[in-house]
Amino acid sequence: MPLRINNEFLYQVFALLLAVIVVHGVYIGLIRPTAEAQLAAQAALQAAGEAVEAQRTLAIVIRDFEQEACFILLFWALAIMGLKAHRTRLEQGMLGRNLMDVPTGTSLLPQDSRDYARALEALPEEEQDFLLPRALMNALQRFATTQSIPAVSESVREQCDIEADRLDSELSMVRYISWAIPSIGFIGTVRGIGDALGQAYKAVEGDISGVTVSLGVAFNSTFVALVLSIIIMFALHQLQLSQERLVLSTQRYIDRKLLRHLAVPRS
Repeated sequence: MPLRINNEFLYQVFALLLAVIVVHGVYIGLIRPTAEAQLAAQAALQAAGEAVEAQRTLAIVIRDFEQEACFILLFWALAIMGLKAHRTRLEQGMLGRNLMDVPTGTSLLPQDSRDYARALEALPEEEQDFLLPRALMNALQRFATTQSIPAVSESVREQCDIEADRLDSELSMVRYISWAIPSIGFIGTVRGIGDALGQAYKAVEGDISGVTVSLGVAFNSTFVALVLSIIIMFALHQLQLSQERLVLSTQRYIDRKLLRHLAVPRS
């Protein structure tokens, strides 16, 4: 488990660095030069006295630093959720395997628990860390020590509840990012409105170009942040749904493959 935590931490750090490098490179090489060229062309037409309709191209809408930060956080969150979704799919694949090969009509006694546990111990180390093998192993050990079927059932339920809480807590960083993106958008809004107010004297003199650009920063940053936040929340909802289904399916698997076969010899 500590090795897994370390690997996930390194993955998150690498994913963040990669998101920063890729997004910043795209902004420097493509988005900002394109937006500046379009804004310069509009300013030149306005200076010539021609009526120009302000364009809201994609490059202009997402060109500012706040939008860049939002995209970095978006791709970082998607990378984190992608890793969680990949592990969830692997764990769901375990549910299709017959880890408890108890013949129909056969009773599993406490002294038989060790024999069935050996099959779980023979699994690869990575698979032993999955929820289903851990829950089965814990149930077999509890049955061997307590010889109580209710105690085994309670053990399985506790294991699944703990796993559900752990999966939920591991998504705390994604929830923070989904909160941080709109906040960054609002920071852009405040910055844009502040710049617009600082150029109010130019608007009084008849030059509204600076005010228009600053207000564009304000509204574009909020618009982009809210759209990206919706994307993250949708992906997060789908991931949580798959994780909840994993926990419930694990409980049903153990009920069907193990608990119904348990039997305690009468003294």
